[in-house]
Amino acid sequence: MAGKDKKEKDLRFAKFGTVSFTATTKVNDFIDHLEKGQVTGTKCNKCGMVFFPPRADCYQCLSSDMSWFPVSGTGKLVTYSQLMYAPVGFNEDLPYAIAVLDYGDYKVFGRIGNVPLTEVQIGMELKTEVNKLPNGQLNYVFNRP
Repeated sequence: MAGKDKKEKDLRFAKFGTVSFTATTKVNDFIDHLEKGQVTGTKCNKCGMVFFPPRADCYQCLSSDMSWFPVSGTGKLVTYSQLMYAPVGFNEDLPYAIAVLDYGDYKVFGRIGNVPLTEVQIGMELKTEVNKLPNGQLNYVFNRP
């Protein structure tokens, strides 16, 4: 299409995770928040549903009127699993543990950080924190408060 300006690509999400499979989403501001040291989710301003991972659209009321909220405080460990086999791109991380924290109004799925698996117990309090990887990528992990 000659004469039209190309829309600039938003590549912020390429900074997320050990291996980023998604370069562009409607919630790329999530990466800006991680860079500022804050893990965030979204909340529907119309019906009050909260989402983590963040969503740009509410499936409950179909609104796109969303706002960001910080994932702060502690959540209770609901479940976890130690992985001995990993998907492509995560082989170097083995073994590691994935888990779900319950924050009351929402749940967060992620990785357990610096807590030895011998000390992990269902019901324990953990907090969600930004983690900067050696290659400069960003993610979040669950650590002790």
